[in-house]
Amino acid sequence: MESVQSIKQRFELIGNDVKLNRAIEKAIQVAPTDISVLVTGESGVGKEAIPKIIHSLSHRKHAKYIAVNCGAIPEGTIDSELFGHEKGAFTGATQTRSGYFEVADGGTIFLDEVGELPLTTQVRLLRVLENGEFLKVGSSQVQKTDVRIVAATNINMFEAIKKEKFREDLYYRLSTVEISIPPLRDRRDDIHLLFRKFASDFGQKYKMPTIRLEESAIELLLKYRWPGNIRQLRNIAEQVSVLEENRTISAATLSSYLPNANSSNLPAVIGQEKKESDFSNEREILYKVLFDMKGDLNDLKKLTLELLKSNDTSKVQEENETLIRKIYGGEDEKIHEEESLPTEVLHLPEPVVEAPVAVARTNEDRYHFAEEIEEEETLSLQEKEIELIKKSLERNRGKRKAAASELGISERTLYRKIKQYDL
Repeated sequence: MESVQSIKQRFELIGNDVKLNRAIEKAIQVAPTDISVLVTGESGVGKEAIPKIIHSLSHRKHAKYIAVNCGAIPEGTIDSELFGHEKGAFTGATQTRSGYFEVADGGTIFLDEVGELPLTTQVRLLRVLENGEFLKVGSSQVQKTDVRIVAATNINMFEAIKKEKFREDLYYRLSTVEISIPPLRDRRDDIHLLFRKFASDFGQKYKMPTIRLEESAIELLLKYRWPGNIRQLRNIAEQVSVLEENRTISAATLSSYLPNANSSNLPAVIGQEKKESDFSNEREILYKVLFDMKGDLNDLKKLTLELLKSNDTSKVQEENETLIRKIYGGEDEKIHEEESLPTEVLHLPEPVVEAPVAVARTNEDRYHFAEEIEEEETLSLQEKEIELIKKSLERNRGKRKAAASELGISERTLYRKIKQYDL
């Protein structure tokens, strides 16, 4: 069995952090087996090195090694990419195509950003992990494959499972052994070593003297939080190597390349913000529309009362007021408070005021007129409610419990409304 140090030299891994060494040790130990491995860690920590180590030390090292970025493949084509398709399976499928699982038979597949896989693809992947079987898109013939799967993700898998974006059974199939790569901020003693390595590489690449950091710049380098981890550190080293004429870099110069270099190094508390942001924007917009609609309807009520009052006799006016009070409740009192406002504010066209139709209406006509306004309000709110329920059910793929939670109502209430509206 190869040592951790020899693996570091072979794959150009730099650092002496205990957590990093432990991750490499686990990769060495698990390599001779065929069990699935899940590599976790933030974006930019170098997760892609672990599956390469595992493949190179396994009995599959002479077979194919294929790395697939699941987040970069469109949802509509990822099944075809992974499992292949038959001719005519979909528009544009002019010939039969072999997928990665067929091509890599006997080898290793690295599924990077596996948390981005669509749920339908997750079901197919679970079948491969359980019995090595898969179906091409558009085919009914079961095919066998012998592939070692190493997956990686930078998301919190338990949160994804809780939100039903990732299958729990697939997670436990993939994470038979889980290898965690520490973020760069937790490898403080390795930061300067990595920067010097990158600076030396870029000096040779661009045929320029290697940059060097002053003590104050080294302190700033170690204090910085490095949200982009090793990828960001490499990027900064390349920028400074190319752009700075003075090859000795001060803290002031280095800080100009570091976003928010003077901000606190404490981790931000974002859990509550994320929780609140889970509610969809569509729901917020719908609430705003409903509140605006309520205001418009109140204005319409006031306008209706003014029209009925405008040309009636005192007796008819009294009947109108009684009718309006019966329909709108307390709204009439609010209207009386605003009667002192000039009539020009209503912007009523003159022909409407002079029309004899308003005077000639019977009590029954006025009742139906007011009833239509109330019915229009009820129907509008009902339509919005139906639309909101439909969108929530579609977004949660028909899962009533999740939809009810998102809508802020009980599952029993949601079921009753589904039956009521025949959804």
